[in-house]
Amino acid sequence: MGKKILIVSTSLRKGSNSDALAEEFAKGAKQAGHEVEKVSLIGKNIQFCHGCLVCQETKRCVIHDDADKLVQEKMLYADVLVFATPIYYYEMCGQMKTLLDRANPLYSCDYAFREVYLIATAAEGSDEVWSRAASGLEGWIACFPKAHLSGVVFGGNVTGVNGIQGSLAMEKAFEMGKGIV
Repeated sequence: MGKKILIVSTSLRKGSNSDALAEEFAKGAKQAGHEVEKVSLIGKNIQFCHGCLVCQETKRCVIHDDADKLVQEKMLYADVLVFATPIYYYEMCGQMKTLLDRANPLYSCDYAFREVYLIATAAEGSDEVWSRAASGLEGWIACFPKAHLSGVVFGGNVTGVNGIQGSLAMEKAFEMGKGIV
């Protein structure tokens, strides 16, 4: 029986390179027999966390927007979470960080996810570029003791829409998705 995989594409640019890698990851995971859903943050209303911590008691955010729905209806039940982000200033994009903050209700829930993956793209190509984003995601994952960072796919030296096409990163994303067991 396959796993339930949720891919969250956090770039707000249509045709983004990180979204293209997310699509390849999804193709590989589907080929391996998993149930895959990809959600884009384009057009979503996601407000900032208020830091009220009411969610720790109620297991639900007091802000009822698209982040609340994504967390309650999808992230909570996924066996595998995949976050795809462009790298801005050596870090995950702001909308990804905001979503992670808004996922605070999961902390006190019986969440299903055990594996978390990071897919990232950037104009620069060194490992230093994506490592800070991975570190930020690992900080979030550390709050969920049953989960761990299972892998990273990075596509560097890409800027324009579809710049990632034909790159080795596309192949790596497909193989990483296909490799989930």
